Amino acid sequence: MLKALTRIMPVMAVLASAAPARTVEIERDVVVYGGTAAGVMAGVAAARHGASAIILEPGWHVGGMVSGGLGRSDVVRQENLIGGLALEFFTRVGKHYSQPVSWHFEPHVAEDTLKAMLKEADVDVRFEQSLAAVQAEGTRLRVLRTRSGDTFAAQVFIDATYEGDLLKAAGVSCVVGREGRERYDESLAGRGELLPMNHQFKAAVSPWRDGKLLPYVTPQEKLVPVGAGDGRIQAYCFRLCLTDRPENRLPIPRPEGYDPARYELLRRYIVALGPEEAERMRGPLGLGRLPNGKCDANSSGPVSSDLLGANQEYPEATPQRRAEIREEFRSWAHGLLYFLQNDPIVPEKIRATYAAWGLCKDEFQDTGGWPHQLYVREARRMLGEYVLTQHDLQERRRKHDAIGMAGYNIDIREVQWVSVRNFHFPEAADETFVEGYLSQPVEPWDIPYRAMLPRYSECSNLLVPVCLSASTIAYASFRMEPNYMIAGHGAGVAAALAAKASVPVHRVNLERLQAGLRADGQILQVEK
Repeated sequence: MLKALTRIMPVMAVLASAAPARTVEIERDVVVYGGTAAGVMAGVAAARHGASAIILEPGWHVGGMVSGGLGRSDVVRQENLIGGLALEFFTRVGKHYSQPVSWHFEPHVAEDTLKAMLKEADVDVRFEQSLAAVQAEGTRLRVLRTRSGDTFAAQVFIDATYEGDLLKAAGVSCVVGREGRERYDESLAGRGELLPMNHQFKAAVSPWRDGKLLPYVTPQEKLVPVGAGDGRIQAYCFRLCLTDRPENRLPIPRPEGYDPARYELLRRYIVALGPEEAERMRGPLGLGRLPNGKCDANSSGPVSSDLLGANQEYPEATPQRRAEIREEFRSWAHGLLYFLQNDPIVPEKIRATYAAWGLCKDEFQDTGGWPHQLYVREARRMLGEYVLTQHDLQERRRKHDAIGMAGYNIDIREVQWVSVRNFHFPEAADETFVEGYLSQPVEPWDIPYRAMLPRYSECSNLLVPVCLSASTIAYASFRMEPNYMIAGHGAGVAAALAAKASVPVHRVNLERLQAGLRADGQILQVEK
């Protein structure tokens, strides 16, 4: 290849310059960047189909959210669509609990299960391997260099991160945030209406304090029109694994620098509801039971573990800034738990409910019981060979190149708190509303192989099973861990086929790909 065609694309200058001088080169057929559950499935699938595979994980754990606190899998209405390696995972977890299959599990059980699958498939995993730069020749990635100074060469690369860092470094087109309705003619797209719902405030809460809006509250004049795009993303949180068994319970200490004023919206909401109604309010944490006396604490209600707006910088932020944002979410969750357990404004019944729970001694032991994975519900989304939209979930659900199926609701969590002037004759006042929540049921739809492919002119040996090519609305149905695992399985088989045949991922034989997936138990529904 002519030197003129070679290009090196750093993720960002600070990373490229920080990498040590050593140059240890490791070559595999397939390099997977990101040890999420999708990344694990991709690596295992590639290896089982005859390719040598390695997974590079920036952190210290495999599994992403599956082992990072999301113990109650998002499988509602799509249990019968989950097959292949994803079902194998849930079946293995079920065996641990002496059940045929288990959709609910402890984080450490999930990670142990994923590690066992990797070991059996002889997939190498390297931790603390954060991307620094990539080298390409024409449209083909050749080398991925990490901040450790190691370089990894492969015929096929897979970006299995939640953030889409590899696709971005490779120069692949991508987007962050919600579009307007006109972009893809989607009726559900763009800024939402301020409607009554379970996640909305049920009483008037002022957003003002000392002449200023409370932190993260958007003023009404900065709202775009309903249906318009504004680039905003749905909220993140930490999914906490808690226990009410005293022998395994770690008490929630008063956080360092704790300021109860940080939870002023919640305090005002409790006061506005009144004692009796406050005892019946939704949230702030939904405690979903897990085995062995544990729970998966998820966001619930208008003020919860979701810190609305604090994630807006995250997708395009530097690693250092991302670490700061993660810590802001962790400290928010810590302070929220302490507030609910101790603040006198919280009704005694609610305080008693939350006081029974604490972090688990046997979970996340290297991080003091706090999850190692921030729940990144949405970050970058690729703009690839085929862009999934609302129409692919409702009118064009069958695809000739299906590699799996999905069927979860179009599910978008809260996006922002907003200050809106409300009118109660004879008075008018600014009140706080929640904007962005959406949960629209869909029928089962096919995940097309093309949605994992970058544009051929941009990159011909990269597959993207997590930040795949989709609008905000379509991604909101896809973004569940079982779907990531299904797509990761498809990416792994495709990568193995491409590596064996020495062809671009865009030229993989679809019949062989689908036959291989069916043989693995993947559930496909393809037009005849």
